[in-house]
Amino acid sequence: MEKLRLGIIGCGGIANNKHLPSIKLAGGADVVAFCDIIEERAVTTAQEFGTPDAKVFADYKDLLKLNLDAVYVCTPNRSHSIITVDALRSGKHVMCEKPMAISYAEAKKMLDAAKETGKLLTIGYQNRYRPDSLYLKAACEDGELGDVYHAKANAIRRRAVPTWGVFLNEHEQGGGPLIDIGTHALDLTLWMMNNYKPKYAVGTVYHKLNGDKQTANAWGDWDTDTFTVEDSAFGFIVMEDGACIQLGASWALNTLDVEEATTTLCGTKGGADMHDGLRLNGVRHNRQYVTKPALGAGSVAFYEGKGDSPQLVEQETFFRAIRGEGELVVLPEQAIVVTRILEAIYESARTGKPYYFD
Repeated sequence: MEKLRLGIIGCGGIANNKHLPSIKLAGGADVVAFCDIIEERAVTTAQEFGTPDAKVFADYKDLLKLNLDAVYVCTPNRSHSIITVDALRSGKHVMCEKPMAISYAEAKKMLDAAKETGKLLTIGYQNRYRPDSLYLKAACEDGELGDVYHAKANAIRRRAVPTWGVFLNEHEQGGGPLIDIGTHALDLTLWMMNNYKPKYAVGTVYHKLNGDKQTANAWGDWDTDTFTVEDSAFGFIVMEDGACIQLGASWALNTLDVEEATTTLCGTKGGADMHDGLRLNGVRHNRQYVTKPALGAGSVAFYEGKGDSPQLVEQETFFRAIRGEGELVVLPEQAIVVTRILEAIYESARTGKPYYFD
């Protein structure tokens, strides 16, 4: 089987820590081109993960001139749309990191380009591939929860503000924890509900702790002058069918109720949450029950099983889709709704009014 030829645009943390190690582990693909506006960074990344003759660029348009099967867009959020559209129109399939874009309008350009070119476009929502997520998705599809009419999308950190890169730069990222980690929780929740038709959203964002001098932050003190994005945000989304979702996202919040990229679902037949591992609840034989599926691989004596990481499954899924051997799991038609809802929450917070979707 001929190996896929891949190019990486943006050689920062998400490329080096998530995508490239997983691409290497998955096998079946060579990374033959690297691009970063800081060319030295691309050189270093190419030396570790590239083929011996891998090419390095400072301008992504030069990389797109190469004969590649797919391109990974691992740049700050603001440039996701323009690079993805150019990559699709140059004949490449695209894996774009989350969020899809900083606005619905920018995301729609990406979706339109994918439809026009017939090339694959997927977004890096790897939490869908976790064992607990896959089990819960199967339970939802089997109807075990019934009609899910209330949900919570959870992305709450106590004191874990990312202080490196452009995370605190609103111009480059489009926002703070809501667009950074809230996006994962919302994607997971919408996917479980299979409900992508929002009616309206209400939201608030807070800048309450970003001026703290004693931060006790997991990654060291943040710079109070550059921390201009929100430190927490909360939204309430009502869907066209009447279902509702509560979304909470924070990098810094004085709470012990901490969990990230999880969902809570309440349906007519049962419910589920990820508070203490995956738990399903309901009523059976006139008695309440709670079950915790055994999701680990180590159930055989003297053998500690090791399941595939979500990042690895993400790459394998993308590779199969490129080869025509399988389907994408994260569709751009789904990811664009996540972006649209996040934008609505920010807009509601700005205006102080509910945001109604067309």
